[in-house]
Amino acid sequence: MSTFRQVLVTLILLSAMAGGAYYYLEYWGGGMQAAAPSKPRVQSVQLAKAEPGTIRVEVEAVGTAQARQAVDLVALVSGRIIEIRFKPGQQVRKGEVLVRLDDAAERAALDEAAAALKEAEFAYNRARKLKKNNTISQATVEKQEAAVNSGKARLDLMEKRLADRTIRAPFDGVTGLQRVDVGARIDSETVITTLDDLSQIEINFSIPEIHFSKIRIGKPVEVRTAVFKNRVFKGKVTDIDTRIQEASRAFKVRAVLPNPDGLIPSGMFMHVSVLIAEQRAILIPEEAVIAEGGSQYVFTVAEGKAHRRGVKLGQRGKGKVAVLNGLKAGEEVVRLGHHRLRDGTLVKTGEAGAQKSGAGAV
Repeated sequence: MSTFRQVLVTLILLSAMAGGAYYYLEYWGGGMQAAAPSKPRVQSVQLAKAEPGTIRVEVEAVGTAQARQAVDLVALVSGRIIEIRFKPGQQVRKGEVLVRLDDAAERAALDEAAAALKEAEFAYNRARKLKKNNTISQATVEKQEAAVNSGKARLDLMEKRLADRTIRAPFDGVTGLQRVDVGARIDSETVITTLDDLSQIEINFSIPEIHFSKIRIGKPVEVRTAVFKNRVFKGKVTDIDTRIQEASRAFKVRAVLPNPDGLIPSGMFMHVSVLIAEQRAILIPEEAVIAEGGSQYVFTVAEGKAHRRGVKLGQRGKGKVAVLNGLKAGEEVVRLGHHRLRDGTLVKTGEAGAQKSGAGAV
């Protein structure tokens, strides 16, 4: 080996030995202060209190409002309109006259039938007197009696034909748009107007078959509409279909709700909530629950530390969940920030502070 190479190797070995000695003295020999241990990290979380309350389990659906009674008003006979007594949107009573047709011919026929009946009754009474003196036969008396009965039937027929010339409201309701004018000739196919009984509203909607055993007649419903955003209309289930539709795997339900102010018109789109169960329990926000495999747990907070706690859950509804086992009322659970926690992690309340779940129905 040349002298240059020997010198180079010697320098490398000396440098390595010097570096090792320096590292030993500084880090193991006390020549350099060891790095100070890091402080435990404190996680910021938001809390919520576990409080007793009632959780409501509801089924959501959509439906269309329908009047309790609704008809298209038409005349039973053809004729010319001589009078219209209603205005669109008018509240009318059962039996109130809405439209009259020309009835001059029917009135004349009625008068003729009344006169014929009067004449038949006079002849019948005279025949009965004569029969007492045996002046006429019993057959003649019976013939006059038949004439009286025939006259009464004809009079009833004429009265019915005259009544058909007047269109009356079949029930209390609100009239729709006027579709005919005075002087128009109409028949039994002509729609004069519509009549809706809006004192109560029916809503038909569909519910998945999984809830068939939970829906009962009389179950309360809450109805909302985009037109009246801040108002909730309440009613009850009145009818349940006995068949489940094969295509949709759902069944029809009908609810009725009072509509005394007539605010809800027929045909309005509605959002329906049917209450199927209520449960008293300790309530916490749903976001506080962590699912792991087939179990659920939450983090409680005590003395500034997070503690993992297994819980048994019940019904869920509107952002809350019932805790059947594992928590007591008043305990605080981590609502937000639990994904960074371990059992025993130091925590501090975030900016939002403790958020109560609130007692009462949810």
